Amino acid sequence: MSYQTLQLAIEGRVATLTLNRPDVRNAFNESMIAEITQAFRELGQHDEVRAVVLAANGPAFCAGADLNWMKKMAGYTYEENRADAAQLADMLRAIYSCPKPVVAKVQGDCYAGGMGLVAACDITVSSEASHFCLSEAKLGLIPATISPYVIKAMGENAARRYFLTAERFSAQEALRIGFVHTVVAADALDAATADIVKALVSNSPNAVKEAKRLVQDVGGQPLTEALIADTATRIADIRSSEEGKEGVRSFLEKRKPGWLG
Repeated sequence: MSYQTLQLAIEGRVATLTLNRPDVRNAFNESMIAEITQAFRELGQHDEVRAVVLAANGPAFCAGADLNWMKKMAGYTYEENRADAAQLADMLRAIYSCPKPVVAKVQGDCYAGGMGLVAACDITVSSEASHFCLSEAKLGLIPATISPYVIKAMGENAARRYFLTAERFSAQEALRIGFVHTVVAADALDAATADIVKALVSNSPNAVKEAKRLVQDVGGQPLTEALIADTATRIADIRSSEEGKEGVRSFLEKRKPGWLG
């Protein structure tokens, strides 16, 4: 896999996908959106990859939409705007639905559509120097396409404030509202990300995949008989799986499970 707007490195069981348009603060254009979508679909099917890190080069993580792309959009018809938004939506879904766990490593400012990128990931580690902003309202727009992911990540109450005010807020505030999971000093970002990735790749690959799907399927659902039955089926399925059986056997026999090689 080779890209014009990204860098991809696979080391061991971990793929690191890096946004690589630092001269424009890693802002989106059509090429980057298409390449991110392709990368996550392919990495999701990569047998050797057990976790994906989404990172960025340069001082900013992602500044949202590229200015030249915005200039083009200003002249779009309604149908062209719909098609353009659908491509962004496909990219976010590709990240969110990737069967591998995805860790966002946010080293710099993250604005607008960049917040959608982060929200679609499973775990986010941020530098304490980073800032966040849902800036769309300043431009007469709304963060519609990214909203399903951002609202899941920060909750409705915080979304009411930051969607409406377009305020810039700190990494500590992002931590407080639950948008990011961990905030560390800039020089500790790599180590903190590596610790999380190490935990992910130490676990059963199948269990991690199914646990990710469990959160997505169960979160926010009403507690019904159907949901209870579904969760009972899921645990029966995983207990009966090869990795489920191997995990229990290795625990009882006090040895490492087979997926650790």
